Amino acid sequence: MPKLIPVPDALSKPFWDAVNERRLTVQQCTACKTLQFPPRPRCRDCGSDQMGWKDTDGKGHIMGFLTVEDGRIARMHPDQPYNIAVVTLDEDPRINFYSNLPGVPPKQVPVGAAVEVIFEEVAPGQLIHEFKVVG
Repeated sequence: MPKLIPVPDALSKPFWDAVNERRLTVQQCTACKTLQFPPRPRCRDCGSDQMGWKDTDGKGHIMGFLTVEDGRIARMHPDQPYNIAVVTLDEDPRINFYSNLPGVPPKQVPVGAAVEVIFEEVAPGQLIHEFKVVG
């Protein structure tokens, strides 16, 4: 399946740098310790602009999914249908990621199943994060 290549900006660069080191990291407020993703300039809980980064263990579960059968991204047409799952991190139920769940057939996503992060090279020197079903 073709993958979109990330284009980091100043706010997301630390995240993508970590992914390229095979680490899944999220923002952490240094004032109140709230974890958040996607990255934002300020904490979603206390409003502080003192944000750092924290590595996660990359484990979670599938909260839900949809199957794309007629998407609008032309380069992905040959791979339709494909799944897009919402993955909730076990470390914080307010943090969700999207993943196509490599190896899971369309419409056969095991909602509630445990997953862990994996990394795939999509361009020379550029990895992306995905999740695979475990257990």
